[in-house]
Amino acid sequence: MFSIPTILLQISSASDTTTITTSAADSLSLLDMVMKGGVIMIPIAILGFIATYFFFERYLYLNTVTKEKKEFVSSIKQYLKNADIKSARMYAAQDASATGKIIQVGLEHIGKPMKELESMMESAANIEVAEMEKNMGYLGIIAGVAPMLGFIGTISGIIHIFYNISQTDNITIGIIAGGLYEKMITSGAGLFVGVISYCAYHILQQRVNIFTLKMQKDVFDFMRSILTPES
Repeated sequence: MFSIPTILLQISSASDTTTITTSAADSLSLLDMVMKGGVIMIPIAILGFIATYFFFERYLYLNTVTKEKKEFVSSIKQYLKNADIKSARMYAAQDASATGKIIQVGLEHIGKPMKELESMMESAANIEVAEMEKNMGYLGIIAGVAPMLGFIGTISGIIHIFYNISQTDNITIGIIAGGLYEKMITSGAGLFVGVISYCAYHILQQRVNIFTLKMQKDVFDFMRSILTPES
């Protein structure tokens, strides 16, 4: 039979153990979790920095090439209506947007056969789109590689845990859970970097697609003004 003092002592001990466990869990910071992830966290962190760099580099570049002057195409059409090609070229040269560069190519080849003019402008458009999509492919690669690196880290950690169990013949929840949660940190980190890279890639790609459609409309409007300058 258990006496009342013995039961109270057990409850007190359990409470102290719970308090210690809770304090240990609360004291586990994000940095501690990252450090417990192991060596595999290094390439995942590097991929995270690379993805961040390419996203902001492309984002700033797209802000530059997609920002054209207000009423740019309308002004060019007005110059062409007045047969002032020289002023139209000077005006287009002052615009740093992708649309400005493409229309500038068209203005430089006015007077040549329409087939050649269309070919030159199409080539210029393809170059501008390729420049906008430059380095974006790396984000897609990172989105696929980072989660796989995380899984590799977790699998290798699990293998290491069961190898130690086979050597020591000591199977306890503490050993398994303690080692497993540390190794699953790599999976979480890899998935986090992968999701961020995936979202960054599609955000940039959507911006390119939207601007490409607008650019095609502006170029079509420009070509129509060449064929019918009086409109």
